[in-house]
Amino acid sequence: MARLITVVDYNPNWPQAFEQEATLLRQALAGVLVEVHHIGSTSVPGLAAKPIIDILPEVNDLALLAAKAPQMEALGYEVMGEYGIPGRRYFRKGGDQRTHHLHAFLVGDAHAIRHLAFRDYLRAHPEVAKAYGELKREVAERSNNNIETYGDGKDPFIKIHERKALEWYARQR
Repeated sequence: MARLITVVDYNPNWPQAFEQEATLLRQALAGVLVEVHHIGSTSVPGLAAKPIIDILPEVNDLALLAAKAPQMEALGYEVMGEYGIPGRRYFRKGGDQRTHHLHAFLVGDAHAIRHLAFRDYLRAHPEVAKAYGELKREVAERSNNNIETYGDGKDPFIKIHERKALEWYARQR
C-alpha cells in the first residue's frame, strides 16, 4: 500500500515538535551525540512540507551510535542502517504515519553539510523557499502517492539550489 503524500502549509508548531524530540535524543544518544539539527522543509519557516520532522544528529562515532539501537527503539524508532546513503544511519518513527525521520552522520560529513546548507539557504532566501513549496504541492498532486515520482519531480530544483546553497553556505563561514 502506498503512503499518502500530503504537502501541507507550514505549521508554527514544528520547531517545538523538533525541540521535544531533540531533548529525548540528547538523553538517548548521550556520549555519541555532538549536535542535533532540525532539517528538511519543516525547519524552514513558511515552507509547505510533508508533516514529518526531519532531524540530523551529528555523532562522533557510528559504532557507538549503533550500540544505541535499543535506546532508539525505546523512543519508537525503527533502525534502518545506511538505507542507501553511505555513512548515514537512518531511523524513522511513526509507522505508516511517519512522524520523524533521522539522518545521522559523523560530524562534518559532506551529506550533513549539504542538508544544513540547503536548510539555511532556504531560510535566507524566502523567494526560493516559496517556489520550492509550490513545486512540492504540484508534484505531490501529480505523483499519485508514488514517493519515487514525488522525489524525481523535486530533484532538478533541489540539484540547482543545493549547488547554490553550498556555495552560499561556504561564503557564510
